[in-house]
Amino acid sequence: MATANPAMNEAVYRRAERTATSTEVMTIEGTVLKTAVLMVILMITAVYTWSEAMAPSPLANGLMIGGAIGGFIVALVTIFLPKFSPITAPIYAALEGLFLGGVSAAFEASYHGIVIKAVGLSIGVLAMMLLLYGTGIIRATEKFKIGVVAATGAICLVYVVSMVMSLFGTRMPFIYESSLVGIGFSLVVVVIAALNLILDFDFIDRGVQLRAPKYMEWYGGFSLMVTLVWMYLEILRLLAKMQGRSRN
Repeated sequence: MATANPAMNEAVYRRAERTATSTEVMTIEGTVLKTAVLMVILMITAVYTWSEAMAPSPLANGLMIGGAIGGFIVALVTIFLPKFSPITAPIYAALEGLFLGGVSAAFEASYHGIVIKAVGLSIGVLAMMLLLYGTGIIRATEKFKIGVVAATGAICLVYVVSMVMSLFGTRMPFIYESSLVGIGFSLVVVVIAALNLILDFDFIDRGVQLRAPKYMEWYGGFSLMVTLVWMYLEILRLLAKMQGRSRN
């Protein structure tokens, strides 16, 4: 069963070579360490773009756009060539940091203090979902997976339709506004993004059980980061709508 995260497709593990030596297989501890390394890289480049944007410097927009485009390309390479994830995953983290630093600075300029709140909430949600998964309160059953995948697909469809509409000079009503409907939509998206973390944890567990090769620790960290970045951006949007509404 594939997860809603395109990077977390179990076909990746089926294609991966299984190894017989215990020191060469994927472990939970190794994946946690690799994920932490990727997060540090992301934060370093994010701080750099943030500082350029706050200066302000004309370089900031270039870094943000380059990070977005480059990150997307490297993500595709990583998904289709997971064996290169020890190299591509850190590159993706660095590029994504450039993008997030610029986006965060833009939100901070409009809504003072929003970034620290979004970061805090993202960490809190991650910890909560990890606790719920670790204690077995929420289990990644097949019905749960199907529901989350379907909900995530519906959200993607809404965003794609909205993007197409924007090309014709119009916007999808409500979802980008600070109305109660707009806030409710963003809240639902944040919840679904958080539920995707459960699928990601389960996916990594399966890789360990299947004795996936060691390099898959980098791939697991990369895949988890994809969901975390999405969730952080959605939390930013939600907080921005809430603060926008309170100003009115």
